[in-house]
Amino acid sequence: MKQIANEMSAVQLYKRLLSYVKPYWLVFAAVILSMLVYAGSETAMAAIMKPLMDGSFVEKDPFIIKWIPVALIGIFLVRGVANFLTTYGLGWIARNVIMTLRTEMFDRLLTLPASFYDKSTSGQLMSKLLYDVEQVADAATDAILVLVRDTLTIVGLLAWMVYLNGLLSLIILLTVPFIGLLVYKISARFRRISKTIQDSMGDVSHTSSEVIEGHREVKTFGSQHYEAKRFDKVNQLNRRQRMKKIATEATSQPIIELIAVLGLAVVIYLATLPQMLEQITVGTFISFITAMFMILTPLKRLTKLNSKLQAGIAAADSVFTMLDQKPEADTGTQHLDRARGDIRYQQVGFQYDENSRKVLEDISFEIKAGQTIAFVGQSGSGKTTLVSLLPRFYSPTSGQIFIDETDISQLRLLDLRKQISLVNQQVILFNDTIANNIAYGHQGGVEEERIIAAAKAAHAWEFIQKLPQGLQTQVGQNGILLSGGQRQRLAIARALLRDTPILILDEATASLDSEAERHIQSALENLMQSRTTLVIAHRLSTIEKADLIVVMHDGHIVETGTHQQLLDKGQHYAELHRLQFQQH
Repeated sequence: MKQIANEMSAVQLYKRLLSYVKPYWLVFAAVILSMLVYAGSETAMAAIMKPLMDGSFVEKDPFIIKWIPVALIGIFLVRGVANFLTTYGLGWIARNVIMTLRTEMFDRLLTLPASFYDKSTSGQLMSKLLYDVEQVADAATDAILVLVRDTLTIVGLLAWMVYLNGLLSLIILLTVPFIGLLVYKISARFRRISKTIQDSMGDVSHTSSEVIEGHREVKTFGSQHYEAKRFDKVNQLNRRQRMKKIATEATSQPIIELIAVLGLAVVIYLATLPQMLEQITVGTFISFITAMFMILTPLKRLTKLNSKLQAGIAAADSVFTMLDQKPEADTGTQHLDRARGDIRYQQVGFQYDENSRKVLEDISFEIKAGQTIAFVGQSGSGKTTLVSLLPRFYSPTSGQIFIDETDISQLRLLDLRKQISLVNQQVILFNDTIANNIAYGHQGGVEEERIIAAAKAAHAWEFIQKLPQGLQTQVGQNGILLSGGQRQRLAIARALLRDTPILILDEATASLDSEAERHIQSALENLMQSRTTLVIAHRLSTIEKADLIVVMHDGHIVETGTHQQLLDKGQHYAELHRLQFQQH
């Protein structure tokens, strides 16, 4: 029963896969016609052997002797044109299918929730986007080429053989059920191995991308040998799975060919019996034997097809599983042009899934428009998760969050996020110009004067001017060509240009030297003016002017107040303050 379910699943996957070929049905129809012509040329090759042998060598027919060479050239010309149209047409369809699938997958990646990325690695996702899609296209197009063209060729050759001698053809046809049974048996193995290969490709991609991105850490900590061993492990697994697939192909093809050749051997034996030789001419016999041997080549390709087809179906499962992931839930219907900036958390709780512990529990606080609220506490206390609920990267499992007395779950995601700018400790810059990184998110384009004004307010203009190409300087992957402080100032300039009423600062001054921190602190003060600001603080010295400080521990709020009020209380905040300033 399970096997039937799997087969049905494979059929459904392939049908869905072929739906991507449907828009190109006109080209596909032309390709099928070309395949039919090609298959006909194969049969013609076998058929021409009869007049060639009987007319040229037996009867010495001058007409046959004259026109056979012309016919041969004609057959090969037609065959060549048909082969070109078939190969080019299917290639064109394949690249379009790949482009469409990659576009759909990329569009899905743009809308998937944060929880999906929490459970996936970038290497695995890249493997799906690059490797799996190619496998899918092979199944949708290359497999069709072999399946249709070679099946038509075999049918054409068999029809010619039946025309020449029905009894001998019947013997060949008796081998078909045995070949079909063998192909059916090895299909499941091919698909299972292909699925494992795809998973191992994801591991190879993930491991190598980690080393590429963390090459400085690898060298600094002398971990080249460790990383080489780690990569060798996943690389060896990939090799072993590939060899299993090769072994299955290498075993199945000779067995299928042996079954076919057994049929051919019986036919040749019977055809050479005296009573049979009396009934058929030399040309008929040669033509029949030629057709038999010509069947072997397309039959061999068909046996190879199975592994490609099963790999494509396994890849389709991987691709469609990703495409079927639910995008971020955008249940809100209310429009919001520009918020005042009042924020209220009301008995908010959160856990990542039903089996995990509660990350936040009974969180309540209120902040007025234009004020600054800071969150402090040890790592793992829930600070980052708390502010991640505001732009709805995650949804609270209990309680409500309000902006201007409107429940954020009622707002459209686009409208909600238009109210918020985010400056992280880990600044994300794109491999583009400084100008485009500052203006990121402004789809209609921004005047250069506004970009420069934002850069000046972020204390970034000074270093931008010194760069060879100024605002048009390429920053490299993730801003690798800039210092940490410079990247941070570009992120602040980006937030300034966005000009939202609400600002989230996630440890924006952590891990910077005092000179960079001085510039960034001044830039942040410019940024925070007239904005409701939520600050995740690492250095307590940066939040002394906050209107409200929320101290968190293990997902709970343990105390709130201003800097001075909390120091006077002499409890959690005062202890954190004392420990931090003792270190300095």
